[in-house]
Amino acid sequence: MNTFDLSGQVAVVTGGMGGIGLAIAKRAEACGATVSLWDTQTPDANTHAGHFAQVDVTSETSVTAACAKTVADLGRLDILVNCAGITGPTATVEDYTLSDWLKVLSLNLTGTFLCNRAVVSPMRQQNYGRIVNLASIAGKEGNALQSAYSASKAGVIALTKSLGKELCTYPITVNCIAPAMVETPLLMQMPPEKRRENLAKIPMGRAGSVAEIASLALWLASPECSFSTGATFDASGGRATY
Repeated sequence: MNTFDLSGQVAVVTGGMGGIGLAIAKRAEACGATVSLWDTQTPDANTHAGHFAQVDVTSETSVTAACAKTVADLGRLDILVNCAGITGPTATVEDYTLSDWLKVLSLNLTGTFLCNRAVVSPMRQQNYGRIVNLASIAGKEGNALQSAYSASKAGVIALTKSLGKELCTYPITVNCIAPAMVETPLLMQMPPEKRRENLAKIPMGRAGSVAEIASLALWLASPECSFSTGATFDASGGRATY
């Protein structure tokens, strides 16, 4: 396994209690980073023995406090990886309730915005930073029966491009990953028939692994990723067409 040298760096991972987030957190620690998990669940020692902040990423107050606590406790904040998210209901636009729509956008898009915004100041002050947002192939193509999820992830892609341009005169990069199906508990929120439909769109004929997404995320979060910003990196097993 290739590793990147993150010695002395502090990495925040939202939604780090499971799935892609936990894989990225563990990989970052293996690369020498001190990891702060931001999640609504409190981890046990077997999951994460390091820094933790109980955060509701949809709350401006909660995110602001978590950022301040992380910097106060750990001295700096070099990396942010946003993994917190939900798929939401499987329903037609006609049948999608406003409450479900707002819940998905609040967590997936507004939560990403709040976390991105919070870390800009400490990263600018130390003149270095790496932001990695988890989008989705659904944000590029739009999945039928997943309108809120698709729209929220399209918003994450656009937010990434906007912030990347705003920070490009600093050594701060902002990129996102657009996975297709990945074997995580989040995937199990999807009805079986929808999982089969989405799997059939992947030319490799399989879902991705959390380890594969973590490998890409850690490169984007490393000093070696220095000339890519505002970009979307596909991890789709050949599904992506642009």
